[in-house]
Amino acid sequence: MKAKIYGVFILVEAFFMLVASMVALYYNVHNGEQDVVSLLASTMVTGIFGFILLSAGREKSRKGDGRVKKIDNLTMKDSFVLVTVAWVLFAVFGMLPFIFTGTIDNVTDAFFESMSGFTTTGSTIMDNIDAQPHGILFWRSMTQWLGGLGIIVLFLAIIPVLNKNSNKSTLYAAEMSGLSVKKLHPKMAVTARHLYLIYMFLTICCALAYWAGPMNLYDAVCHALTTMSSGGFSTHQASIGYFNSSYVEYICVLFMIMSGINFSLFYFLSRGDIKYFAKNEELIWFLGVIIFSVALVTSLFYVAPDVTTIATDTEAYPAPEFENRFRAALFHVVAIVTSTGYQGSCYDYTLWGGLFLFPTLLLMLSGSCAGSTSGGIKVIRWMVCLKSIRNTIKHFLHPNAVFTVKISKEVVPNEILLRTLNFLFFYVIICIVSVIVLSISGCDFEESIFNVVTSLSNMGPGYKSTGPDASFSQLSVMAKWVMSFLMLIGRLEIYTVLLIFSPTFWNKK
Repeated sequence: MKAKIYGVFILVEAFFMLVASMVALYYNVHNGEQDVVSLLASTMVTGIFGFILLSAGREKSRKGDGRVKKIDNLTMKDSFVLVTVAWVLFAVFGMLPFIFTGTIDNVTDAFFESMSGFTTTGSTIMDNIDAQPHGILFWRSMTQWLGGLGIIVLFLAIIPVLNKNSNKSTLYAAEMSGLSVKKLHPKMAVTARHLYLIYMFLTICCALAYWAGPMNLYDAVCHALTTMSSGGFSTHQASIGYFNSSYVEYICVLFMIMSGINFSLFYFLSRGDIKYFAKNEELIWFLGVIIFSVALVTSLFYVAPDVTTIATDTEAYPAPEFENRFRAALFHVVAIVTSTGYQGSCYDYTLWGGLFLFPTLLLMLSGSCAGSTSGGIKVIRWMVCLKSIRNTIKHFLHPNAVFTVKISKEVVPNEILLRTLNFLFFYVIICIVSVIVLSISGCDFEESIFNVVTSLSNMGPGYKSTGPDASFSQLSVMAKWVMSFLMLIGRLEIYTVLLIFSPTFWNKK
């Protein structure tokens, strides 16, 4: 049964790899680019392996007399294993185009790039993106689009469809996404279809908006794929700054914000439930964080140069006009808080000065709304944590009173509250251990902090040698594998991956 499911996953990946091959074929005919054969070979290898697994799964589901055996329901344990292994398989086969085309010449870097794509992290080891063929860059963008809603589809669509007799939702066991939003439909598969239609519609709108500006159709499509997925991969080394267009930057900001909003809210908005959309507490907090942070960063552009105790490179600042500084602050804040990680025309926060680093790190940790394509801890978890702290303080003053945590006027169950606090605890412990490991591997301590947070939050840019003006190519092999693992557990919300490493998880009793 599991082999059959893995086979379906890999065949889906092979299909989208074939789409990238068709793009490569077009540019082979018109530009003479030579990546089409390598992409087709990658598609064949992936497809053949998928068919083998699919056939193996079918054979195991039949009795000796040819009749189909009764398939037991997938358990919650099965679901966690399936999801984790499926994501690893996606990254493994996703790296084949990079290796076959010669874009990346070793497995470590190719796996890093592939995992960064599917987890929508956006960290890259490429130092010559502009020199790469169109087909491989399209595949690179496609990996992020597939990963953007991938976790939602895996839990809400594919597994419940294969396990029709089960009413369990392992999504809520693995993460707290969608805590403040009603179910769209009693059936998980229908919910997933609604979300995917919204995802595709917004991606098409984003591509058309980009195309209306200075981008050509190819760049518009690729950037739409990585904008709505909160991925951040670009077809140019200079990212969004390559176009040097305020129009592109404002459009990018608009759709990055959309990618950071719970996609369920767009469904209710499309149904005319404007009040539910406007009064969603997590959305209000999310927009509030953006407004406050933009005001802060804009102010720092004027204040930081006068703080003589902190090194500041004013030449890296945007032009002194207010609109330029406001746009730079807006783009920076939205790109970081939504975990997209694009770079605008003024982007290198590592040169702006020390006053900008701590707010940037906090935004990396914050993340956007649950149920979005963004990474990070998520705003709703911070809300639950802060409200829980407030109730604890109240309880000291009123020992006999009973206080509850409410999100959008709905009470958060104690089980979810405990899971949220444990998530934050796990997050801190993983960060501390990972920083130590990266420091041992040769990374500077400050770089290690940013590299760990950017990986675990699926953010993209790091600091200093891995900052927005550089890549991750110079990291050690050990550091790249550690960061790849952090990307995976960050995208799958920690519990899903860590549970399978627990001895209790494998205890048959």
